Order: sequence, then C-alpha cells, then structure tokens
Amino acid sequence: MTTTIRVLIADDQMMVRQGFTVLLNAEPDIEVVGQAVDGADAIAQVAELDPDVVLMDIRMPGVGGIEATRRLTEPAGATVKILVLTTFDLDEYVYEALRAGASGFLLKDASADELAHAVRVVAAGDALLAPNITKRLIGEFSRVTAAAPRGPLRDRVGDLTERETEVLTLIAQGLSNAEIAARLVVAEQTVKTHVSRILFKLGLRDRTQAAVFAYETGLVRPSAF
Repeated sequence: MTTTIRVLIADDQMMVRQGFTVLLNAEPDIEVVGQAVDGADAIAQVAELDPDVVLMDIRMPGVGGIEATRRLTEPAGATVKILVLTTFDLDEYVYEALRAGASGFLLKDASADELAHAVRVVAAGDALLAPNITKRLIGEFSRVTAAAPRGPLRDRVGDLTERETEVLTLIAQGLSNAEIAARLVVAEQTVKTHVSRILFKLGLRDRTQAAVFAYETGLVRPSAF
C-alpha cells in the first residue's frame, strides 16, 4: 500500500498556491492538505495539519520563508521537511534557507514531473541538491563563509573515518546514495549506513545540513568539481 505524502503550500501568491495544488493533487501518492499565505500561517498550519512536506516561498510579507523554516525545523523531534520555492536558482536567500533547515529548493517554473519528484525526494529524507545547482551555489557558500572561523567546525571532521569523510564530500557534490555507491563500488545500503553515522557524529539533521557543513569547513571547495 502506497503512503500518501501530505503537502502544505506556503506562498503569498494565490495563483502559485492553486497551480501547485492542482499539479500535486493529480499525483496518486501526493495530497495537498493546506495552503498558507505567509510564514506565520505556515507555522500555524503545520501544527494543525502535520504535513510531511512544506513547499515554502522565501519572500513573503511578515514572517518570511527563511524564518518560518528555522522555526519549523529547530525543535527537537521536528519531522516536517521544507522544500523552498524560489524564482531564480541564484536567489541570494537560498543559501540562508538551506542553513535554516530546508532540505532543498525548487524553481517556481518547474514542470509538473519535477515538482512531484522534488516532493517525493524530500519526503523520503533525501536532499534535493542536483549537481548543477550545487555547483552554482558553491560560490555563495564560499563567499559567505570565507571570513568565518572554521576551527571548531573543522575539528568535528576529525571524528569521521576516512571513508565517511569521502562520503560526506560526495554528498556535498550532490550525489545520491546510488551514485555514491557506484563511485565507491560498494552496496547502496553501505552508503546509507555511512550517511547515518556521519549525521550522528556531526550532530546534523539531514543530508542538506551535511552538505552545508562540508562547505563551511572548507572540506569541499570549487576546485573539487
């Protein structure tokens, strides 16, 4: 029996909310359970409706998408996944949204298939960080973190084994578990085990936070691509 993915759409534009609702409700395994007009409304509806995924616009009046994402993902035990909606793939706020706890981002002009795929990927606990998009974000990651002290963060990398460090680097480059398994010539389940250990050792919530951590510590640099 297929589990239905419950989705909340948060966007201040009615046409966007309604359009995405129609597209997602056409999928057999996805149901839009609510629509929110801003970040505060999204927070309230998540508490009431308990969706699996929130499609979160970044720029909304009042409580914006970044702050709403932070409030929804910070509490211990929070399970809702945030998929950020943006008009441009180089939106200056995308980086902050990922740091705030978003599991990935999606362009508003995405096709119906891309939208449904993104929801499924995020709901499954994976990060929506396609390699081409990840490369574009590296410059922003590097710029924002260039002046930040890396000592304490870098020390945490020392807790990882050599193979775990290798897996973390590949996660940050946007590779899926299957792609990492093929690259390292190991079973996909072995990769999943490595990912779980990496998250536990570093005290991170998901793959997206792991990718951001890799950039912020300097483990991954533009020259790595």
